[in-house]
Amino acid sequence: MKLRTILGLLLCTVAFSTAQAAPGKSHHESWVPPGLDEWKDVPSQSWHNRAGGKQPIQLGPRPFWLVENMDESPLKERLQSCTTRHLKRSNFSIGHRGAPLQFPEHTLESYVAAAQMGAGIVECDVAFTKDRKLVCRHAQNDLHTTTNIVAVPELNAKCTQPFVPADPASGTPAKAECRTSDITLAEFKSLKGKMDAYNPMATTPEEYLAGTADWRTDLYASRGTLMTHKESIELFKALGVKFTPELKSPVVDMPFEGDYSQQDYARQMIQDYIDAGVEPGNVWPQSFNLEDVLFWVNEVPRFGRQAVFLDQSAPTSKNTSLAYMESLKAQGVNILAPALWKMLTLDSYGEIVPSEYAENARTAGLDLIAWTVERSGPLENGGGWYYQTVTDAINNDGDIFHVIDVLAGEVGVIGIFSDWPATTTFYANCMGLAGGPSKASR
Repeated sequence: MKLRTILGLLLCTVAFSTAQAAPGKSHHESWVPPGLDEWKDVPSQSWHNRAGGKQPIQLGPRPFWLVENMDESPLKERLQSCTTRHLKRSNFSIGHRGAPLQFPEHTLESYVAAAQMGAGIVECDVAFTKDRKLVCRHAQNDLHTTTNIVAVPELNAKCTQPFVPADPASGTPAKAECRTSDITLAEFKSLKGKMDAYNPMATTPEEYLAGTADWRTDLYASRGTLMTHKESIELFKALGVKFTPELKSPVVDMPFEGDYSQQDYARQMIQDYIDAGVEPGNVWPQSFNLEDVLFWVNEVPRFGRQAVFLDQSAPTSKNTSLAYMESLKAQGVNILAPALWKMLTLDSYGEIVPSEYAENARTAGLDLIAWTVERSGPLENGGGWYYQTVTDAINNDGDIFHVIDVLAGEVGVIGIFSDWPATTTFYANCMGLAGGPSKASR
C-alpha cells in the first residue's frame, strides 16, 4: 500500500511538471508539488496514461468486508455476485475532503487516494488566507486541529488563540484557535496536514496534535501536503476527476479588513475555474449560505446551474414543505444537499424509506446529494449523528450499503459524499451508476 501511495504521488507530479515544458501554457498549469521538483522532466504521456483516468481503480478490501458484514438480503446477494473486473469512475461517488477516513483531509495525498478509489468528483473546501489567497481547508478556523501549526512557534504566535496548555489539576482543557486568515499563503504552505483531531488535555503542543479516533489511523499522516484552491484544480484535472468546491462560511467579519466582501470571495472562487479553463458542467460549487448560491445563479449562470445548496437547518414543517422546495427551485436552485438523515425515515415496519423532506424535494424538481457516509466510525450502535432518523434499523457496518441503496434507489440522489470513496464507487459499479449520476436499478 505504501509503495502504491508513493507511486501515485510521484505520478501526480509529472502532470504538472510536463505542463511547464509545453509552449503556451499558463503559470497555473506548471505547478509542481513541493519537494518533488525532480520529476518535472518526466514525459507527459507516461503521466497521462496512468493518472488521467487510465490507471485501474483500486477498491481495496473494505467494500467487500462491508458486504460480508451485511444481514442476509437480496441486496447482499447482488453485491456479493458483483464483478469488479472492469471498474469505472463514477460521479455518484464523491470524495469528501478527499479520503479522510485514513488520509489527512484536503491534502494532496488524500485527493490522490480518492481518485485512485474511483471518485468521479472530489471536494476542495475553500477558505482564504490573510493575503486573500484561496486554500483547501474544511473551515477557516481549523488549522489547530488539521495541521501542525501549534508546534511551529512563530506561526502559533500569529493564531487568533495561540496554544495554551491544559491544567490537569483543575481539569481545564487546552485552548487554541488558528485561522487561515491569521497567516499568509506562504506561511500556510509551510505547514503539514494531519488527521483532524486534538488532545484536549494536552500540556504541550506535540501532545495537542494527538487524539486521532481509534477507528481512523495515523498510518498515512506522516506526509500531508497542503494545497491552494488553484493547485487542487490542476491536480483534479490531471487525475481526471471533476470538482465540487465549497465556499466556507467565514468566521471573521465580512467585508474582511473592510474591503473583501462575501461576494468578492464567492466571485474569486469561480474565477479560478474560469482562469483554469474548466467547463462549468464539470463544477458543482457548494455553500451552506443560500445567498452564495443565488449569487452564482444570477452572476455566473453557467456555473450557477449546478450550484449546490447545502442544507444543515433543523427540519421544520416550513422548511420540509413542498412550498419551500418549490420556492428554492423558482429562485434558480437546482441541487439540494442535506445530511443523509434528513432524507430518510422509518416506516411502520421499521424499514428505511424516503422522508417527507426528500419526497417534496423531488416533487419540486430538485436533484439531491447526500452527505456523508464512512464518517461515523463503527455502526453497531446505530451510527450516531449521520443516521439519527434511522438508528433503530442499523446495527452493523454492513448496513451502510442498505442506507446507500435506499438513498440511490428510492430517494434518487445523484451522488453521495464519502470519507472512503471505494465504498460508494463499488456500489455505483454494481448498480449500474458508473460514469454519471442516475437512479439506481434495484
